[in-house]
Amino acid sequence: QVRLTESGGGSVQAGGSLRLSCDASTEMWSMSRYSWGWIRQGAGKGREGVAAIGTDGSTTITESVKGRFTISRDNLKNTLWLQMNSLKPEDTGMYFCVAVGPTRQTGIQALADMAAGSGVRGQGTQVIVSS
Repeated sequence: QVRLTESGGGSVQAGGSLRLSCDASTEMWSMSRYSWGWIRQGAGKGREGVAAIGTDGSTTITESVKGRFTISRDNLKNTLWLQMNSLKPEDTGMYFCVAVGPTRQTGIQALADMAAGSGVRGQGTQVIVSS
């Protein structure tokens, strides 16, 4: 069973950067059998898929953050990151790390599953971007 712990959230001004981390408590060998990603939920807003890495290693980023956010992972460290640059007030929300699997899927498929509510997620980390 996978357990996820997010960190790295905080308050920044528009244009600033944050790096979110997600530590996965699972057997190291099993991380490659999961798709990994980030979803977010702003106040009064629904769940939104932000970025994902499929089991084939492909990544996908939602259009609203493309060019500003980067997702990466280290299977040896069981860690997933989300580098967020040029933050905007509309990026404000609770960010959750999500793991879907065991499965075989691309990043696009993974992001769709996560946005639909599939997978295991952590407790979340709050991101606040002020204008």
